[in-house]
Amino acid sequence: MNYLVAVFPDRIQAESAYLGLEKDGIPVKQISILGRGYKSADEFGLIDPKEQAVKQSRLMAFWLVPFGFVAGLTFNLITGLNTFPWAGGVGNAVIGGLLGAGAGAMGSVFSGGTVGLVLGGGDALPYRNRLSAGKYLVVVQGSEAVNRQATKVLRSFYPENLQGYVEPTDV
Repeated sequence: MNYLVAVFPDRIQAESAYLGLEKDGIPVKQISILGRGYKSADEFGLIDPKEQAVKQSRLMAFWLVPFGFVAGLTFNLITGLNTFPWAGGVGNAVIGGLLGAGAGAMGSVFSGGTVGLVLGGGDALPYRNRLSAGKYLVVVQGSEAVNRQATKVLRSFYPENLQGYVEPTDV
């Protein structure tokens, strides 16, 4: 599926562009307006970067917490640290493992969450920010031919930004 996204500063221009697309023969089912009074970013399906960050963080925690436990345990056994004399040798090794697991959890939150927040949303975050600023998006979904036709029409309305996307196919 191909997407064409145009950003307009106000509702009137977005509605004019919508009507222009409709007059040019583009099916109404393939045109959406996002903004106040129309579909929201969530209703349309724009990815929320915060959700992606949480998902990436959990994925990294799945690997980093057990690895951190093993690394902390191994480090304690190799160095023979006796940080907590009351815990004994086995207790110190277990505490070292728990501290390593804690370090793995922190690493997953900081690195996984940051990567998910920065990269997870792709261009969805700038579009969400524009919607929050009171702008409107006109989105056309369809084949490449439909998007070429829509590009010509939308350019005549002078959008702030006009960008096309091709949805990746899962192989």
